[in-house]
Amino acid sequence: MEITYNCWHGCHKKSEGCLNCYVYRRDEAIGKNANEVYKTSFFDLPIRKDKKGNYKYKSGTTFDMCFSSDFFIEEADVWRQDVLNFIKIRNDCKFMCITKRPERILECIPDIETYDNLVIYCTMENQKRFDERAPIYLNLPLKYKGIMIEPMLERIDITKYLDKDIDIIACGGESGDNARVLDFNWVKEIRQLCIKKGINFYFHQTGAKLLIDGKLYNIPRKFQHSQAKKAFKD
Repeated sequence: MEITYNCWHGCHKKSEGCLNCYVYRRDEAIGKNANEVYKTSFFDLPIRKDKKGNYKYKSGTTFDMCFSSDFFIEEADVWRQDVLNFIKIRNDCKFMCITKRPERILECIPDIETYDNLVIYCTMENQKRFDERAPIYLNLPLKYKGIMIEPMLERIDITKYLDKDIDIIACGGESGDNARVLDFNWVKEIRQLCIKKGINFYFHQTGAKLLIDGKLYNIPRKFQHSQAKKAFKD
């Protein structure tokens, strides 16, 4: 079972990939300020129990954390240890988060190597951010390392990082009316490098605008994940 676990909500735009952030779009549509970070009513979700005293979410559940924030955002420093305690308590479950702030991981979790059931991905959207974040992230004492290139904004040369321990690299385009174009050639190049180095690869979503062989395709939101899954079927 996989469930979204937004223990806090709200974020601050950190880099180029944040320009058309879906959290900001959704909050603006209902008159909310996405820049305001607050603890949600789902804060203790992983340890909630039913009337019989059993955990509501069974052993083996994957909690996808902070999809409407960043687990390492500064405002959450006062709440993070409680969530880390939940992660320790629910060592029968997996917790996953994606961050643009790899420089804060060890600062926030000095004993990160003891959290066997916490998987932290790092997202890097262009060459500048890849060269900024990859050296930090790939040198952390993480047991599983995953890189998200999403939204992928340009061709990225990752060759000098491929001898590092990387378990998976995922690529994806940008959603929304103002989405920037994803060139499929950029994705194919990353995939070929991953195959060559034995790194798992995943094409997460096409985004709203996908360029293939010079032709631009406008892809409706409901097809962006399914079309990505079909892209490399042999």
